[in-house]
Amino acid sequence: MNTVEYLSAYAEGWSKGDAEMILQASADGYTFDDPNVGVVSREAFSEYLVTLKEAVASQCNGRVPEPFMELTEVLTQENEGVLTASCWWAVPGTQIKGSGLIKVDANGVRSEVITYYTKLGG
Repeated sequence: MNTVEYLSAYAEGWSKGDAEMILQASADGYTFDDPNVGVVSREAFSEYLVTLKEAVASQCNGRVPEPFMELTEVLTQENEGVLTASCWWAVPGTQIKGSGLIKVDANGVRSEVITYYTKLGG
């Protein structure tokens, strides 16, 4: 697969909430950085997604929505073999939403850093 194909497969995995699909599109050494839990390694990612789905289900009457996540506003730039993508993401039926910054190379998705969109407390 090339970088665009890896990114597409990765996005499809998130849309379906499928850890196996996400990891198949990811490179060795993949990391996922969620400000609520910190940096999640490739090895710990499946458990992270289970926990995230439980949190989502608690806001959706005990059910995980389908699609699990909607990705929009995808912007990409390729430079020296590395595809950088930015996107807006939202979990349907919840207030959970934010943006992601994804790095992809010839081996797959290397990393994603997410932010959450929310009002500041106070």
